[in-house]
Amino acid sequence: MSPTVVGIAVGAFVAFMSLQFGLWGFLISLLFMGIGALLGRAAEGKLDLRSVIDAISGRRSSS
Repeated sequence: MSPTVVGIAVGAFVAFMSLQFGLWGFLISLLFMGIGALLGRAAEGKLDLRSVIDAISGRRSSS
């Protein structure tokens, strides 16, 4: 699937959530999509979750 098709599908899903469930459904769907994207990148080996957690907690800087 091309990135354009994926973007269209994601946009349609977010639009559906916002129309069906209002602002909170929209925000919660965006939150879960972000979490899913992070977990997917970690499963592919393109993201080290330990370094992300350390950066968020302030133990280590990103630079």
